[in-house]
Amino acid sequence: MAIQMSIQHDGAAATGSLVGQVMQTVRQQIASRQMTPGMRLPSIRGQADRMGVSRSTVVDAYDRLVAEGMIQSRRGSGFYVAGHPPPFSIADTAPELERDVDPLWIARQSLDADEATPKPGCGWLPPSWMPEAEIRRALRRVARDADFRLTDYGTSLGLPGLRQVISRRLADRGVVAAPGQIMLTESGTQAIDLLCRFLLQPGDTVLVDDPCYFNFHAMLRAHRVTVVGVPYTPDGPDPVRFEQALKHHAPRLYITNSALHNPTGATLSPVIAHRVLKHAEAHDLIIIEDDIFADFEHEPAPRLAAFDGLARVIHIGSFSKSLSAAVRTGFIAARQDWISELVDLRIATSFGGGGLSAELVLAVLQDGAWRRHTSGLRARLATAMETVSRRLHPLGLKPWIEPGAGMFLWCRLPDGLDAADVARAALRENVVLAPGNAFSPGDATSGFMRFNVAQTLDPAIIPTLERAMEVAGKPGTGFSQASP
Repeated sequence: MAIQMSIQHDGAAATGSLVGQVMQTVRQQIASRQMTPGMRLPSIRGQADRMGVSRSTVVDAYDRLVAEGMIQSRRGSGFYVAGHPPPFSIADTAPELERDVDPLWIARQSLDADEATPKPGCGWLPPSWMPEAEIRRALRRVARDADFRLTDYGTSLGLPGLRQVISRRLADRGVVAAPGQIMLTESGTQAIDLLCRFLLQPGDTVLVDDPCYFNFHAMLRAHRVTVVGVPYTPDGPDPVRFEQALKHHAPRLYITNSALHNPTGATLSPVIAHRVLKHAEAHDLIIIEDDIFADFEHEPAPRLAAFDGLARVIHIGSFSKSLSAAVRTGFIAARQDWISELVDLRIATSFGGGGLSAELVLAVLQDGAWRRHTSGLRARLATAMETVSRRLHPLGLKPWIEPGAGMFLWCRLPDGLDAADVARAALRENVVLAPGNAFSPGDATSGFMRFNVAQTLDPAIIPTLERAMEVAGKPGTGFSQASP
């Protein structure tokens, strides 16, 4: 069976020689498992016609791939994928990007940077903003509890006391979920990963917001599904485009943040929520609602799970953003029958849950200082939002909206600047930014930048950002410049 391939000839993809492009296309097809061992490549003539290149270009590319051992030549038959495929690489499933603007590389830079490195582009709060005193107090409390076994697995659903607390917290946001409808996970990321394993097959289509949290794209590529973006508005996904995507692509799943959207900071309106759920019911769509920023809200925003009653909406969350990223605990709230199957899946993939982390989270949530911490956090973020917005304004960085809460500002760059170019220039000065290019596979967000206001308060960041914008806007500096 032959597989068809094509080369993009736009400015972003047309890098290197034509021979190199043919080779890279074949490599990506093999690495992403679109071409498997023994599969026949298109003939030289057919490949040349499909790609709009000469036959000699294809011959040269195929010969080099044979020399690399990627493909084999069979006399009188053609070219075939050789042997076993290389280890799966998520990066190889997407168009080739500069590594310092690739979503996974941005995460690596933020995770690996030392404390002295400014990280305006990361997605978490500074350590000094987190409740370390409460966590240390909880550690001592758990250590003194003779009834708690420090060496055993957690229960299949997770710590009952913590699930009861989560159930009450969800009820405050209008989401009715009994403790038996809640399963603890190691994190919000693991929650989505388990749900993708549970709901999806390779080749399925998944809707995401455009823009959306960049790790959604990386995770979905790992599950080998087709990702379709729906433009996001200040009130939620564009309902017309949402319905069109359902009709044209028949997706299995939609993943979104309904409260304090990442990266835009927007909040879902009740009207849009009802329209989304109406379309979802008509097209048998399942929705994952990621609610990890709930503790940053001043007033609860509409939740799809609250309107839907967990019929086709699965609600997830974690404590990484407001409590601790080191204490890995998240949760899934869903239909009872789905929870039962998800428990089996989690046991099959990671066995017992993290009992120690769950005990620590429960001890912190039961501490009287927890409510004061979250209240102070919201006030501190509101002040930071105003301060950072004021500092960015003279640079020509304009917020897409003024968020009502949270820690993100989604800002438009001055005309002619590409966010990836700015991020590369800033990286040379050891500042990690989050260019809009990472939040969408298209070009619509290349003129935007996401700022974590808590991580952008360092006054030295603004001059660095100004220099990076100046460098990115100059021709002949190694960066591309968009036409005004």
